[in-house]
Amino acid sequence: MAGSGISRVIRPGVKLLELHRPLFAGAAAVYGLFKVLQLSHWVSFPTYITSYLADLTCMPILLTLTLVVQRRLTQNLAFIFPSRWLVAAWLYVSVVFEGLVPQWSSRYVSDPLDVVAYALGTLAFRIWLNRPALPH
Repeated sequence: MAGSGISRVIRPGVKLLELHRPLFAGAAAVYGLFKVLQLSHWVSFPTYITSYLADLTCMPILLTLTLVVQRRLTQNLAFIFPSRWLVAAWLYVSVVFEGLVPQWSSRYVSDPLDVVAYALGTLAFRIWLNRPALPH
């Protein structure tokens, strides 16, 4: 693909274009603000927000940061995650955080709706964030 123009080498000074996408920035900002307000006890959130907001924003944030690293390692701004990698990431996070961690610690509880939230976040990443980050 080197001669096709699709593969682009990352040059020094190139901005992290992936982090400027509205869905990533919004997910990170919403999660950060939520955590600050939750930990400060300034706002009381409904149960469905405290139960599922972190799980919904987890995958777009995690996958975008992982995509940034992968693109820098391969020096290819056009790289996108294949769908099977996204399914594997969703399964991994679901099994670890909803299957294994609750068995190791009574502080955590397994919730099938968390798996759905991870799936929705992965789907949002797939549709809106898993695109080439080529500078204009």
